[in-house]
Amino acid sequence: MVTKITVIGMGYVGIPCAALLADVDGFMVTGLQRRSKRSGWKIDHINAGKSPFEGDEPGLDELIARVVAKGSFKVTDDVEVLKDSEIILIDVQTPTDENHVPKYDSLREVSKQIGERIKKGTLVIVESTVAPGTTQNVVQKIIEETSGMKGGEDFDLAFAYERVMPGKLIKNIVHLPRIVGGITPEGGKRAVDLYSKIVKANVHQTDVLTAEVSKTVENAYRDVNIAFANEMALVCESLGVNVYEIIDLINELPSRMMHIPGAGVGGHCLPKDTWLLRHGLNEYGSQKVEARFISLARDINNYMPVHMSYLIEDALRKKGVKIQDATVTVLGIAYLENADDTRNTPALPLINNLEGKGAKVVLHDPYVQTWDLGPHEIVRDIYAAAKDSDCLALVTKHIDYSDLDFDKLGKVMKTRAFVDGRNVYSEDKVVSHDFVYRAVGKVGPRD
Repeated sequence: MVTKITVIGMGYVGIPCAALLADVDGFMVTGLQRRSKRSGWKIDHINAGKSPFEGDEPGLDELIARVVAKGSFKVTDDVEVLKDSEIILIDVQTPTDENHVPKYDSLREVSKQIGERIKKGTLVIVESTVAPGTTQNVVQKIIEETSGMKGGEDFDLAFAYERVMPGKLIKNIVHLPRIVGGITPEGGKRAVDLYSKIVKANVHQTDVLTAEVSKTVENAYRDVNIAFANEMALVCESLGVNVYEIIDLINELPSRMMHIPGAGVGGHCLPKDTWLLRHGLNEYGSQKVEARFISLARDINNYMPVHMSYLIEDALRKKGVKIQDATVTVLGIAYLENADDTRNTPALPLINNLEGKGAKVVLHDPYVQTWDLGPHEIVRDIYAAAKDSDCLALVTKHIDYSDLDFDKLGKVMKTRAFVDGRNVYSEDKVVSHDFVYRAVGKVGPRD
């Protein structure tokens, strides 16, 4: 007997999850993806058995090719596929706006589409990260209103969050524990049974609100730890010590694990999940809680690209170049090393800050193919990107930047200045090639 599954949203969560499920005997999986200028090409690409991701994703290319060839996985833009689905997974993006309020346009739209087509007995699982309370107060209500059915009686609904990361999509889904919360214990059990077919780690069952809170707290916790490291990097710069030496000394104690600072925090999750947690608290919490600590962490992490611009400006000043007269080459516009994901990349606020000061900005990234967040093209050759540049600013720790030829780069540059946002190089290594060197957490502004 064949179980028909539809996964709505072919992104970094939906594609690997759909492909893994399609590799299970008895599952027929359809990916549902809106055809648009920006993302519609994914439909044809995946149906040809190819992964749409440019970064290194171990096992994903082979998995997609296998399940497409087997006929157990295809992608369509036809929402009518929902009518025959016995299991529906929601993997659409849930961003926040400039006021940190969730933008649930896609979530509401697909919930309505499901409600208009759902058949009795279907299991719906929300994998998109949402504010606590959203699964029942948004998704369930919309499906019930449009279908005339009752959640927990006529259809099952659960929230099951992912822990994917570009570069580890398959590994994280298969080998990390999964948390599943149903609006009823029976619905939660159905979801646990589904994930147990592809997850080799523990699959924990809880209630839906606990699962939603767990996801947002997990990412807020990480964001806070990174914010502490970033603030201590600023402290160490001011005091004239190396924060990375401090981290090594602290982390020698097994009970300590200080995080690593950097040029900024990006990705789909960390920059917004704190706000989702706070939104759920404000909307559905029984007491007035301000959640000041996690909000402060967001402010600190958002400041780091601005701080990068100050380091760049200072390095140029040391060489006698004004920022308004400078060309800065940004090395890495993906938010994560060795990946092509630019969602909430810290490179964007850095670029905007530099251009706001009058600098010309050139972009280089070995993995990102197109840049649709501004009027810039990505220069593919690093030496072409560095030509006539006054400063190289390393934002993303791609492996391609681990062994730069500073002599060769310096010969094509107008000014030899280098700002390291990811602790890739030592000061001695860079200055030996006649570069001015600045780095987050190591070398601050100098007279």
